[in-house]
Amino acid sequence: MFKAILIEKDEAGYRAGVRELDDSALPEGDVTVRVAYSCLNYKDGLAITGKGPVVRKFPLVAGIDLAGTVEASSHPGIAVGDAVVLNGWGVGEGHWGGLAQRARLRGDWLIPLPGAFTPRQAMAIGTAGYTAMLCVMALERHGVTPAQGEVLVTGANGGVGSVAIALLAKLGYTVVASTGRLDEAGFLKSLGAAEVIDRAPFSAPGRPLAKERWAGAVDTVGSHTLANVCASMRYRGTVAACGLAQGMDLPATVAPFILRGVTLAGVDSVMCPRAERIEAWNRLARDLDMSKLDLITHEIGLAEAIPTAAALLAGQVRGRVVVDVNR
Repeated sequence: MFKAILIEKDEAGYRAGVRELDDSALPEGDVTVRVAYSCLNYKDGLAITGKGPVVRKFPLVAGIDLAGTVEASSHPGIAVGDAVVLNGWGVGEGHWGGLAQRARLRGDWLIPLPGAFTPRQAMAIGTAGYTAMLCVMALERHGVTPAQGEVLVTGANGGVGSVAIALLAKLGYTVVASTGRLDEAGFLKSLGAAEVIDRAPFSAPGRPLAKERWAGAVDTVGSHTLANVCASMRYRGTVAACGLAQGMDLPATVAPFILRGVTLAGVDSVMCPRAERIEAWNRLARDLDMSKLDLITHEIGLAEAIPTAAALLAGQVRGRVVVDVNR
């Protein structure tokens, strides 16, 4: 038997609760993992609360991330006792996820836990931090360097935004953080932001082109915010877009792209190829200041994940939430 956050939908409605499940209920897979830690991401918040169409089958165990130890394996590249990490691959959406004490998965979805991290630290990073690293790598691939100017991070108090600030600052970039919580300016500056600005000017409809400012940007918000970020990019700047907290729409024009040569680089963490995942995690081991990670992380138990999911969607949670699934 094991405990898990189970999401159900039937005549009684949509609900999530901590349930004790039998191992026989686990889905198909060639690797069984004893989970040590999971975490809460924006997508987990949508799944647990039902406020977004994340869950594709019911009942489903929530959680798009996990870190733990292999208990059983018929996968040729994974052995019992291996420490592993999982991010994405539809886990916590269409396949039972990591907010549980046990998970059965496809071994191809797993990567080795980097030796630099404990399972708890890996989940303090989680999909949010791994996505932030993918965004930084996208900016680098498109030639954005610290010498070219400021880099904007939107949704700066969130998981992706806060890790992106810490990464970019350590790599020498001048980071400007955009947030709706200006009272958190001191916290964001402690992560490495050189300046903190109000998100309000980005959140409303804007002009097709604005004054050039940003050499690069990491956008976690979408909608009008992303449109306005693109409009204010410097010539041949790059925006790494990975989120939709404001919305899935993009009310923009082609002006920034055809008049300033701006690149809009989409960043997907769910189906990202395994080699790039491993590269991102190796880069995190090298480029993330773990003392900064501690600043943005707090830990909860499994049952606390349900109310915390609602708080996360309400913008009341900063940084990263680690879930100890065994308490």
